[in-house]
Amino acid sequence: MHIEAGVVVGAKMLLSYGTAAGVLGVSSKLAFDSIKESGLLQFIVKTILTTLIVFCCFEVLPHYAVGVSEVHLILGTTIFLIFGIAPAAFGLALGLLIQGLFFAQFDLPQYGMNVTTLLASMLALNAVIRKIIPKGIAYKDISYTQMLKMSIVWEGAIVSWVAFWAFYGQGFGSENIANVLSFGSAYMSVIIIEPLIDLAVLSAVKAFNVTKSNVFFDKKLIDCKA
Repeated sequence: MHIEAGVVVGAKMLLSYGTAAGVLGVSSKLAFDSIKESGLLQFIVKTILTTLIVFCCFEVLPHYAVGVSEVHLILGTTIFLIFGIAPAAFGLALGLLIQGLFFAQFDLPQYGMNVTTLLASMLALNAVIRKIIPKGIAYKDISYTQMLKMSIVWEGAIVSWVAFWAFYGQGFGSENIANVLSFGSAYMSVIIIEPLIDLAVLSAVKAFNVTKSNVFFDKKLIDCKA
């Protein structure tokens, strides 16, 4: 989902700064609420863990450029369920920033677009999860069908934002449309693989019968009243 350099240029870049400020602002509010509820230490620990996972997904795991962006395995739904919305959002933003600062400086000008794509997709997942998971059900007890719905929401939001930036920056010419379609087709591999990983993580939580909240897990993972 890393937008390629040159897709959006010039004055059009200003929109990415505005959208990035917006999603970071909403994420900061969620972080403040999380700290009030669980404490600063828990938030820091979970954010560090999500940042490490995100960085590994971006820099260590295989990724390749296709069309207007890059195809990555991000595990957004997994980190959301395990660590919660605020640590997941900050982990995405920090993991992306660390990669840009130390390993892919050419991606820094696109940071606003990329962080918008990630955080807006995470916020979309957070908004619809209440409809997917009924009140009174802990995350570890959701069905596989519910997990798949969450994964589809996350992946669909990522692809939609990438398409938006591509069409916003380059218009609706035949070549750009072809590039967007090639990215979407390639991303199908992630859409197939990532939900399976989500299901494996859910199965592991159930198998180990995690029943107590701790500094590493989001309360909603194990507590239906959280």
